Amino acid sequence: MDKLELLSPAGSSDKLKTAFYFGADACYFAGKKYGLRAFSDNFDEDELDTYVKYAHSLGKKTYITVNILAHNQDFEGLSEYLQYLYKIGADAIIASDVGIINLARKVAPNLEIHLSTQANCTNVESVKFWKDLGIKRIVLARELSLKEIAEIKDAVPDIDLEAFVHGAMCISYSGRCLLSNYLCKRDSNRGQCAQACRFEYFLREKTRDDEMTIQQDERGTYILNSKDMKMIEHLKEMADAGVSSFKIEGRMKTSYYVANVTNAYRRALDAVEAGKPFDPTLSEELEKSSHRRYTTGFYLDEKDREYIETSLPISTYDFIANVVEDYDNGFITVEQRNRFRLGDELEVLSPNDNFNKTFVVDKIIDDKGNEIDDALRVQQILKIACPYELKKGDILRKKS
Repeated sequence: MDKLELLSPAGSSDKLKTAFYFGADACYFAGKKYGLRAFSDNFDEDELDTYVKYAHSLGKKTYITVNILAHNQDFEGLSEYLQYLYKIGADAIIASDVGIINLARKVAPNLEIHLSTQANCTNVESVKFWKDLGIKRIVLARELSLKEIAEIKDAVPDIDLEAFVHGAMCISYSGRCLLSNYLCKRDSNRGQCAQACRFEYFLREKTRDDEMTIQQDERGTYILNSKDMKMIEHLKEMADAGVSSFKIEGRMKTSYYVANVTNAYRRALDAVEAGKPFDPTLSEELEKSSHRRYTTGFYLDEKDREYIETSLPISTYDFIANVVEDYDNGFITVEQRNRFRLGDELEVLSPNDNFNKTFVVDKIIDDKGNEIDDALRVQQILKIACPYELKKGDILRKKS
């Protein structure tokens, strides 16, 4: 079995730090241009340099997305940008456009290239083609089964395979969608997806001009809205099929989502590598951050064809606060994110042994030194009495 890599999303510097704190081996993120998440914070060139160095100081890797489907005007300045990414030590770029890939091979020949899932690589011959062009890793299309992945790895054993294991799914083939562009003039293939597949749609009767909802549940009809992927229970099967990099979706998600999901998958992958059985409580962890109902997508062939979601995101826990200073003399310092009060039971999200410990809040001190009984102000800095020696970067949450 190859060394297994946990790859987490980083739509901002805060999310990148969070992902690494909770156990990611690598993060993928974008500069201000050329990536498919134009509405995440992303990184300017100085920030790219800073956070590539930061990752390397931790022994972690960075993959920079250059995965738009490019038009002619997108190539202005692209040569210099690719050379810059190589200069600052980015571990790889993620690209799908053959023009961008060809240019990268010319102007930065030693810059490693990973083929984006947007290239919808689904078969052995395509993998061989891209490998011959110098691609080091294939980010597999989400439409593949584990059986097909194993066939690819058997036929091309020296290619690195990456696959999505968790997060939002796109109803279109490998994410190539025109719906957002058509309805909202925002092109998903150029990083501006409006997620039009999540909208609520109606049937219209032409002659009477009547709108009719297709009744599927009390919230409406979501005939294009996919469930979220969850493969945490099947990581051993994925590794046996030849996957070595396990990718979490979510550059537009919250830092709490990144923390919770990365933490769960880190623990599950560690168990796979140690030959230990799966801990089912880790699956329960993934109910504690916002998600749609889960599916295993296409991986298990006919075992899971219930693909369309019919309701809004749900979660069983609320994100309450970030720990912003290490435990000191019976107290932790936190930045409030959602309301809590004296008497509330809070749960700890942490990469260490404090994971899932709980305590009841019996003292809250505000930034002026006053004791309060209700934490109302978002992002207020507070001290909370706590029985555990929590660290900066830990998170507090509360059952919804």
